[in-house]
Amino acid sequence: MSAVVPIRLENSAGCTNAPVLKERGQREVFCGLTGIIWLHRKIQDAFFLVVGSRTCAHLIQSAAGVMIFAEPRFATAIIDERDLAGLADANTELDRVVTRLLERRPEIKLLFLVGSCPSEVIKLDLSRAASRLSGQVAPGVRVLNYSGSGIETTFTQGEDACLASLVPSLPRSSIEQAPALLVVGALADVVEDQFQRLFDQLGLGPVRFFPPRHATDLPPVGPNTRFLLAQPFLADTARALEAAGAQRLASPFPLGEEGTTAWLQAAANAFEVPAERFAAVTAAGRERAAAAVSRQRQALAGKRIFFFPDSQLEIPLARFLSRELGMQLVEVGTPYLHRQHLAEELAMLPEGTFLSEGQDVDKQLDRCRDAHPDIVVCGLGLANPLESEGMTTKWAIELVFTPIQGYEQAGDLAELFGRPLNRRLRLAA
Repeated sequence: MSAVVPIRLENSAGCTNAPVLKERGQREVFCGLTGIIWLHRKIQDAFFLVVGSRTCAHLIQSAAGVMIFAEPRFATAIIDERDLAGLADANTELDRVVTRLLERRPEIKLLFLVGSCPSEVIKLDLSRAASRLSGQVAPGVRVLNYSGSGIETTFTQGEDACLASLVPSLPRSSIEQAPALLVVGALADVVEDQFQRLFDQLGLGPVRFFPPRHATDLPPVGPNTRFLLAQPFLADTARALEAAGAQRLASPFPLGEEGTTAWLQAAANAFEVPAERFAAVTAAGRERAAAAVSRQRQALAGKRIFFFPDSQLEIPLARFLSRELGMQLVEVGTPYLHRQHLAEELAMLPEGTFLSEGQDVDKQLDRCRDAHPDIVVCGLGLANPLESEGMTTKWAIELVFTPIQGYEQAGDLAELFGRPLNRRLRLAA
């Protein structure tokens, strides 16, 4: 049985050993609470209770764009003046809120207490509170906690903290059991279903996804588990899975035709899928993805793009844009560069790409203005000022909220970068 032949890279080194500008100054980014917006949709019987201030509540409501008729699976237990003055016991108040919540929402099977950055919240031992509450409501409900503080994380790391807190709850499997594949990272249900169909056609599995759609369907993990990261910002989760005995499959991330093929190929190699079968199963998807991406290439080829650090998706996105759409990378900034998890991506970047880690926002703004790229990928707080200066911008957060992984979404991903340039042309006409 022949294993799948790895994709050959045009440049074997790329940016593997490239120097990285490390900046540790003022930064502009959402906090980790934002991750609740996609996580509460993914885990359908979980609830996220933010312990924070009114500012935290406003942030979550604004980011979610919640309709007045919706009843989302998140809320904020607000620390108010009474708590700050020491007139109320915070733990007693928290117990009261949780009790009322579970009485009103009996369908909840998993409750996350999410810490935020106000000083009074930091003083609370939410880990102990979660353990105490879990003992009171078990076995019907499990209570866990993690931090979504913007002081500690960039906004996508809220998902990492959430999933890492779940790993100790996963059932344990043994080395004697057949090898299993675990796909790690929240994906839109439609993308998850597409990948499941491909894995089924490859005869590969069993395959589970983490996080699951239901808290009662946690996947087992152990020495027989091989896992693929679907998102590049899950360092703590990967570390926890490896501590449980699971083995990470090194690969690029599933963005675009090339990235998706290499990602699937890593799993196929690990499970000894014959090369002929892999080629037959992926051929149609690869062809559709390449055709969809090519429709945007004429508009994007040769255009210069600048990435501000925001989501940790920047390096995989830069690889996709440069290799499949022919865009020129002016600067690729990322909040944190995990060299091990991004090794395959770095090797596929054009040699000489300017990489930066962390942020000193004023210095980076100066570099951006000097370069005057065709398009800037940045957070909401920078987009409007840069637009007022005549630059074309792309909101980084939209790349997290939109399904962009896999063959069927490759054209949509390319269009997300073509649309702002098209808008600029229309306005100038």
